[in-house]
Amino acid sequence: MTTIHRLKVNLRLVKPPVWRRIEVDSDITLDELSGLLEAAMGWFGYHLHAFEASGVIYQNADLDELLDRRALNEFEHRLGDVLNEVGAKMRWDYDFGDGWEHNIVVEAIEPADPAVSYPRCVAGRRACPPEDCGGPWGYEELVETISDKSHPRHAELTDWLPYGWDPARFDLDETTDDMQEPRPTADDWW
Repeated sequence: MTTIHRLKVNLRLVKPPVWRRIEVDSDITLDELSGLLEAAMGWFGYHLHAFEASGVIYQNADLDELLDRRALNEFEHRLGDVLNEVGAKMRWDYDFGDGWEHNIVVEAIEPADPAVSYPRCVAGRRACPPEDCGGPWGYEELVETISDKSHPRHAELTDWLPYGWDPARFDLDETTDDMQEPRPTADDWW
């Protein structure tokens, strides 16, 4: 690893904001980046995803019946080539059914520090919405419902949530640990 990319990842259409600042090897493929984004944000990784940068779409070409025919193979493109300068941007879509869209901005490209273990999360805010909660609009309704004990669906949705889930919670060390653990691959889900 010669350089790292510091990326700011912001979940779109969610208030209050859910975001992460991560540092990753500049030489990883977009497929590898997707796994790190899933870990950093808190997604499980069993939904389809796609990247879009400068009007170009990148997806998993192994799923060709689902592949946008204009898309490039994410396994063949590296982060440092796609986002090659500070300020470069891309969108990462996760779970096409729920429609989770993330803005990604390159904040820095720097030499890797040999004393640091990468990838890592260096900052963030709030918990990732639970998988399959209905996208930004379902998430908003979920947070409102669990915040109101008198709401008719409060008990149902509270029971549905992962144990101890709190929308305000973010743990930097836990997030870095998740990023450094091996992630399931597309083959594991399909």
